Order: sequence, then structure tokens, then C-alpha cells
Amino acid sequence: MYRKILVPLDGSPLAETILPHARTLARPEDAEIILLQVPLVPSSEFLSRDPSLTSNIISSIENESQTYLKKEVAKLKSEGANVSSITREGPVAETILAVAKEIRADAIAMCTHGRTGVQRLLMGSITEDVVRLSPIPVILLHPAPPHN
Repeated sequence: MYRKILVPLDGSPLAETILPHARTLARPEDAEIILLQVPLVPSSEFLSRDPSLTSNIISSIENESQTYLKKEVAKLKSEGANVSSITREGPVAETILAVAKEIRADAIAMCTHGRTGVQRLLMGSITEDVVRLSPIPVILLHPAPPHN
């Protein structure tokens, strides 16, 4: 059914809750799971007037993203998954959709952050944009409510 499943991750434990589900979706056909991280790299004019410092900050963010994805890839490979990773910069929702098209993904699997009300209004919803604009299926996992 699925040959390639794109899984966007933001580095949070909440986003990672989709991974066991993506693994379950991929298992029957040994589909490839492609982990994607779109690191939030601040615009250089907000970082520093020193170009070398700006370059170091951006490089650090990119290295952190690649290290994170390598760890997640290794974890999934140890479970027998067919997995790879991609890091891209850009507007998050648009970048997710562009990568999905580029790799010819059959589905996008991601976790919602469960924001509502004013928080959602102020922060927007990457998930909502992906769902609204995606020409391929988007599989969503809503986070479990916090335990009291």
C-alpha cells in the first residue's frame, strides 16, 4: 500500500509519538520511512552583525538537526525499519509538501500538537496547512491528553 512514508519531526517527544505508528504502517510492505526535519533557522539579520558568528550559529543548528535525525534513524534501523532522513530549510509546511513531492511519498505521517484557541491562532498550524494543501494522504496522530 505504501512505498514511502514521510515523517516530519521537530525534535520534540510529542512529534516522535508518530514513529511507532509509521513503523506499523511501513512494516507490511517494507516501505521506506523518510524522517524530515525543517530546523527553524533565524534570519541572519536577527542573529548578529558578525557574519562569522551568524554562520557558526546556523551551522550549529544544522549540525544539531543532523545529529538528532541520525539518532532517530539508528533507533528505527535497530528495529528493522527501512529508514532514511532529510534536513531542509524553509517555511515548514511548504517544505514538508515540497519534500513529499520530491521523494514521491505515498503518505505523510505526523503528530498534531493539539493547540487550541488563542495559542493556535497566534502560532498557526503547520499540520492544518499540510492537511489542507497535500495531494497525498496525511496520517495524523492526536496527542493523548495529559494525565492528572
